[in-house]
Amino acid sequence: MADNLLDKARDVFEGQIDFDGQRLAELLTTALLTTAGIVAFLVGYSTQNIALTLWILLAGAAVTFLVVVPPWPFFNKNPVTWLPSHSSGLSGLEVEVDGQRVT
Repeated sequence: MADNLLDKARDVFEGQIDFDGQRLAELLTTALLTTAGIVAFLVGYSTQNIALTLWILLAGAAVTFLVVVPPWPFFNKNPVTWLPSHSSGLSGLEVEVDGQRVT
C-alpha cells in the first residue's frame, strides 16, 4: 500500500510532460510575459509610476510561474510511447568495419 502511494506521489512530483506540452508551455510563457510587459508599460506610462510598473511585471511573472512550472495534466495529453529496450546486447546486429563484417 505504501508503495502505491509512493508511486503516485513520484508521478505527481516527477513532472513529465510530452512534446506538445512543452510547446504549449513555451507558447503560454511567451504570451503571458508579453502581455504582462505591455500592460505594465501602458499602466506605468499613463500613471508615470515606475513602482506600479514593476509590481505589475512581478505579478505577471508570478502568474506565468504558476501556470507553466507545475506539471499540470494538460501538459501530458499526448504521452510518447517509446520502443522497448533490447537487453540482449548486440546479438543479431551486423556491423561492417573496413569492409569486414563484425557480428
